[in-house]
Amino acid sequence: MFDFHATLKQRFAALRSDAPFFSIRHVRRTQQQLSVRRNVAQPLSLGEDQGAMLTVRLNGVEAYAATHDLSQHGLQAALERAETLARHLARHALLDLRDYPVVSAQADYLSPHLDEPFPTPGEALQLLLEESAAVPRDERLVDWQASLGLESVEQIYLNNAGAQLRQAQRFVYPGLSVTAWDGHDSQTRSLGGSNFGQQGGAEIIRRSGLLGAAPRVADEALQLVMAPNTPSGPRDLLLMPDQMILQIHESIGHPLELDRILGDERNYAGTSFVKAEDFGTLQYGSALLNVTFDPEIPEQLASYSHDDDGSPASKQYLIRNGVLQRPLGGALSQYRSGLPGVANSRACNWNRAPIDRMANLNIEPGERSFAQLVAGIERGILMATNRSWSIDDARNKFQFGCEWGQLIEDGQLKGVVKNPNYRAVSAQFWRSLSAVGDASTFEVLGTPNCGKGEPNQVVRVGHASPACVFDAVDVFGGDA
Repeated sequence: MFDFHATLKQRFAALRSDAPFFSIRHVRRTQQQLSVRRNVAQPLSLGEDQGAMLTVRLNGVEAYAATHDLSQHGLQAALERAETLARHLARHALLDLRDYPVVSAQADYLSPHLDEPFPTPGEALQLLLEESAAVPRDERLVDWQASLGLESVEQIYLNNAGAQLRQAQRFVYPGLSVTAWDGHDSQTRSLGGSNFGQQGGAEIIRRSGLLGAAPRVADEALQLVMAPNTPSGPRDLLLMPDQMILQIHESIGHPLELDRILGDERNYAGTSFVKAEDFGTLQYGSALLNVTFDPEIPEQLASYSHDDDGSPASKQYLIRNGVLQRPLGGALSQYRSGLPGVANSRACNWNRAPIDRMANLNIEPGERSFAQLVAGIERGILMATNRSWSIDDARNKFQFGCEWGQLIEDGQLKGVVKNPNYRAVSAQFWRSLSAVGDASTFEVLGTPNCGKGEPNQVVRVGHASPACVFDAVDVFGGDA
C-alpha cells in the first residue's frame, strides 16, 4: 500500500517551478469484472492504469496538465505545460485566485477491512457459478446473470504548502438479474438493479444478499411476467430505498451542484431549477425532508476524509426540515459564489481535473417502521428498483420507471403489478413527502456510473435512504 509514495514525494520535492502554488495528485487504479450468464462463465475483464495530475496557480490563474510518465522528467514536463497554459489563459481569466486558500493538511483514509483477505478471481467465479446454478429450471426463465465488480484505488495528493493526503479504497459491486418471458412479455428482476455498491471487503458480498438470492429473484421475475399492468391515476407512492436513491440522485443531487447552478454545465449536462438566491429560503420539500452530504459512513461509496482538492470533508445538511440550506459546491465554487458548500470537488481519475460532484447524498431516517408506512396508505402503490429514468435539463420534470410494483389498499400490501412508472415535478414532488421510514428501513447503496463534465467524468456516488411515502403522485403502467 502506497509503495510509490516515497518515490513520488522525492520527485515532487525536486520539481522546479516559479508558481507560488503547485500540486500533484497521483492515482493508481485496478479493476476486475467477473460474470456468469446462464451458468456459463464470461471472459474475465481486467484493467489497470496510473498517472498524475499537476496543478499550478500562476498570476492568479489555475491550470492543469496530466501525464502517465511518472519519471522526474515526465512530471517536470507536465508541470511546465501547466505553467505555459496558465500564462496563455491569463488574459481570458474570469477569476483572480491569488488569495484563494491553500490547504496543508496531512491525513490517510482507508476503506474498511482492507487488511482482510478478499476472494481470489477463481473463488469469486465459483461463487457466481453456484448462484447462477441456483436459478430454478423453468422454460419461462430465459436469461440470468450473476456478477461481481471490484475496483481498487490508491491516491496521493501533495502540494508545495506541505499537504500530504493519501487514500486507499476498495469498491465492490455484486449483481444478480433474472429475466422471464411468457411468449408475449418479458420482465426482469434484479438484486437492487445496478445500485448495490459499497466500499470495503468481502463482507459486502454477504451484506448485499447475493448469496442464496437466485431462487427469490427468479420467482419475482415470474410473478412480474404474470402480473397485471400497473393502473393509471393519482395514488400515494411508497418508494423503497433502491428506487429512492435514483430519486435523490436526479432531483436533489444534480439540481444542487453549484457549478451547474452557476451555469458551467449548461451546454452538456444541463442547468438547474434552483437559483443561487434560493439557499436559506426555498421550501424544497415537506418538513419531513432532511438531506445530508455525509462522507462519514465507512461502507458508503463516496466516503473520504478530504476531497480531491484537499478540503476536509464533514457531514453537512443540504436540506433541513424541508428548507434548502447549502449547495453541493467545492472550494472553488464557494469562492466564486460566496455561498457555503461542502468538500465535493472530485475527479474520476488522474487525467481529469476535480469539479463539483455528488458524493454521499443521503436522506436522514424518520420515525415510521415499514409496517407503519404501509398501514398509513389507503390507496397506493409500492415501487422498488429503478429500471428507467427521464428528467429535463433543469432537473425538474421527471418520469421514472421501476422493476417491481405492489398495490396497497386500506393499509395492506396486495397484488404485484408490472411496469410501474410515476411522473412529477421535483419542486412539487418533495413537498408531497408525507412519511419517512425509520432506521430499520434505511439502506446504504450507490452507483458507480454518474456522468458529468467536459471531457466526461464518471464517478462513484453513494446514496442512503429509508423508504418514503409521497401523496397523490401520478402513476401509470407500460401502456400509458
